[in-house]
Amino acid sequence: MKIGILGTGIVGNTIGTALLKKGHQVMMGSRNANNEKAAAWVKTNDSKASQGSFEDAAIFGEIIFNCTKGEHSIEVITTAANNLAGKILIDVSNPLDFSKGMPPTLFLSNDTSLGETIQNKFPDLKVVKALNTLSCTVMIDPAIISNGDHNLFICGNDIDAKKMVIQLLHDDFGWKTENIIDLGDITNARGTEQILPLWIRLFMVFGNADFNFKIAR
Repeated sequence: MKIGILGTGIVGNTIGTALLKKGHQVMMGSRNANNEKAAAWVKTNDSKASQGSFEDAAIFGEIIFNCTKGEHSIEVITTAANNLAGKILIDVSNPLDFSKGMPPTLFLSNDTSLGETIQNKFPDLKVVKALNTLSCTVMIDPAIISNGDHNLFICGNDIDAKKMVIQLLHDDFGWKTENIIDLGDITNARGTEQILPLWIRLFMVFGNADFNFKIAR
């Protein structure tokens, strides 16, 4: 499958590399098609890795991962929107505001979220919120914690899109399907994004990001 990654940070790098190892073709998109971070990532991977602009990655990918900083997500997707209609966008971003230092606050919360803002602004996109409540190392290898016996939350308006994302998460990242909790439509991104203030405080207490949430019933 051809997959587009929006963003050149550690999250996009980690997800892109994991997908390459599973045999996918991956293009990393950035503001500048010749971005140095993207070029370094391509150089360290095989011929299935490529780079381009955000627009190039949107054209290339059958599925798109939004791995940009939340404050830039709308702007980035706007630049690529003409080539995203009908595609699945897995939104990994969070509306974190670091302007006052650590811990950050949320610049969208309570009666809205970044995930649903993206969906509302780009109605032709099939937005699936996922992977935004844990570190990128755990995203792509859940077995590093408790043999993978912990939970991942997703939400989105398109049922078929969510089924495809769940299949990808299982096949390529090793998530047990029974541990993926579908919360419903995209408004439920309000809940998953509001986990971040707690997640960050736990990170500050533990001193590392190798943890996740497990729902006991």
